[in-house]
Amino acid sequence: MPTDRGGTGSAVCRWMDEREAFRIFATSEEATQSQRHIKPIHWYVACRLVVEGGFLPDEVTPHPPFSVDTRDERRLSFDPSAARGGERTILGGLKTKDIDVTVLKPGLGPVLAVSCKGAIKAFRNLTNRLEEAVGDCTNIHITYPALVAGYLFAFRANREAAIVAEEEAAAGASPRRQLAANDIAVGRGGEPVEAIMRFHYALSELTGRRGIRDDVSRYESVALALVEPEGDRAGATLEGFPRQDSRILLRNFFSTLYLRYDERYVYGAPDLKRITRRRFWAEDSPAFAVGGPGGLPHLPTSYEPRLAGLADAMGLDP
Repeated sequence: MPTDRGGTGSAVCRWMDEREAFRIFATSEEATQSQRHIKPIHWYVACRLVVEGGFLPDEVTPHPPFSVDTRDERRLSFDPSAARGGERTILGGLKTKDIDVTVLKPGLGPVLAVSCKGAIKAFRNLTNRLEEAVGDCTNIHITYPALVAGYLFAFRANREAAIVAEEEAAAGASPRRQLAANDIAVGRGGEPVEAIMRFHYALSELTGRRGIRDDVSRYESVALALVEPEGDRAGATLEGFPRQDSRILLRNFFSTLYLRYDERYVYGAPDLKRITRRRFWAEDSPAFAVGGPGGLPHLPTSYEPRLAGLADAMGLDP
């Protein structure tokens, strides 16, 4: 059985929406070895899998700041005391692997996993990132061929024009702006540089796994985002990239994960539906009464909660 290596000793999962998670990532001046720039994206994914995805908080690692009513598991509360940090260690076909965000179902093991990666500079090393992505996906799918695997990659959208301006600035400017040519993600014309485009094309070939007998080196869903690091748009994704016809648009990432999960674990195994079904949260759940007892600080801005009213509209059992 996979093990949870986090507990309360590491930084615990916080309530995080997309824009805030990406803002912290893109503006961080922490050393990348600390992982502090990428952890908020882990927390965002974990929170979204509960609020939008309908997975129980106890099934998700890192454990997000939520709890459910023991008498009615459809009632969700915002509960920072329940939050935990860490990663879950999964036995792969080649080696054990620590996964950034995991959903584990009792009796079934890990059913969904998301790797969250990012680069703020040194974009010349992207080949290594691709090799790592292929290896990790293959390793996990060998042991768990039904597992739904996602790969979310974020770049900091360093601009060439900003580098030129920085060279003319006074000494002592923020180290975050002291970037070399290989650290530039967006050229003068506003388009991603060639290295980023090559990475996009390569990642596009790693997505789209549909069935458990498909290529184990492919992810079920992949997303790529360039994140603005400056001014009022800090944390927003670069407009126009990837293009609307891209296979790895961020806006399609979670819906694809949910679809593949439902196909395999809900529709494909109706006898297990009691365990595997994703919850619709009660409309009067404390979590959605912002500012009240057990209420979120604010509702998510990048997605809609999975509420019982949606089940009614779809003719499903909430």
